[in-house]
Amino acid sequence: MTNAVRNRVVIPAGVDSDTTKPMIINGDMQISQRSVSTASITGDGFHCIDRMKLDLSDNGTWTNTQSTDVPANTGFEHSLKMDCTSADGSLAAGSYHLWRYIFEAQDIKTLKKGTANAEYLTVAFYIKSNKTGTFTVEILDEEGDDRNISQTFTIDSADTWEKKVLSFVGDTSAAPTYDNTKGISINIWMTGGSTFTGGTLQTAWGAKTNNERADTSVNIADSTDNEYYITGLQAEVGYFNASTIPEFQFESRIDNLRRCQRYFHIGVGLDGNTTGFANGSFRTNATAQILHQFPVSMRTEPTATQIATDNIIAHDTADGNNINVDSIQSILFNCENNIVVQYTLEGTSATAGDGCYVYPTGSTPGIKFEAEL
Repeated sequence: MTNAVRNRVVIPAGVDSDTTKPMIINGDMQISQRSVSTASITGDGFHCIDRMKLDLSDNGTWTNTQSTDVPANTGFEHSLKMDCTSADGSLAAGSYHLWRYIFEAQDIKTLKKGTANAEYLTVAFYIKSNKTGTFTVEILDEEGDDRNISQTFTIDSADTWEKKVLSFVGDTSAAPTYDNTKGISINIWMTGGSTFTGGTLQTAWGAKTNNERADTSVNIADSTDNEYYITGLQAEVGYFNASTIPEFQFESRIDNLRRCQRYFHIGVGLDGNTTGFANGSFRTNATAQILHQFPVSMRTEPTATQIATDNIIAHDTADGNNINVDSIQSILFNCENNIVVQYTLEGTSATAGDGCYVYPTGSTPGIKFEAEL
């Protein structure tokens, strides 16, 4: 079966309405809102490249970078790079190291999961590493976290970009609830201890058994010389191989960014931008209520986090007084592209009822909003 029709996905307001957007957002690794480089990584999280989540435990210390090392003549400008900075030569049973791309359930409708007509899902990407050997791609049912299917791939030549294409048969069981929660994930396993690799790899859809999830011959953290790169992560509905897989579908930077901002958004001006990045008023002499407007609707009500201590100023537009923000107290209201955040101020010198705006004190962004899966 071959299906060259691209998946139709939910496009946030404010983004080009073309419905043939790629299934995977930011597969070319061009958007990196959080940072272009994050060091001393030892655990799970969204560290650098938007939409790419690292799951990591007991497998060394790493630096994650948005790199410009890319496969030649492909159109890519960036890749996800991981560099081992502290080795762990002993692979524990519970060690794991994998990258995850998680789909919203409403974005996988064309897979027809849970029906007799369930479609193949083909995953493709470029990878480069000094470590050769066997690795794994797993498709995991995230809604129930109870079904999966896996395939191995090999890195054949050290320090050489290689393209991998893997097709997975459709899952005729477990139809998802098509909403804004987790649907399925693509998991690229770079290392797994015996807890995840001790059994026989599950190459057909079935109940998830942890020790059948991955089959990796490599401890990717066994030397500080180790590094790897990934780019061009692509998903297509239908069965494809290396000869028939459609070309990677690039998006404009602004469309790519807007789709990423459904899940993560930085509400800032930078470098002392005293025109402010959000407006509101002083609710009391010690609090301010600020309206933040998003470029797109976020997936769900986000969490709001002040990025650094004493990095936001609340400016009184009536008397010119500047007051440091102490913390984010709560989200008071959330509707589509707007959210009202209550800030706690340092001291009690504000004038209740006066208008104000907030801005960061320097080059560190002020506030981040997260609605990741």
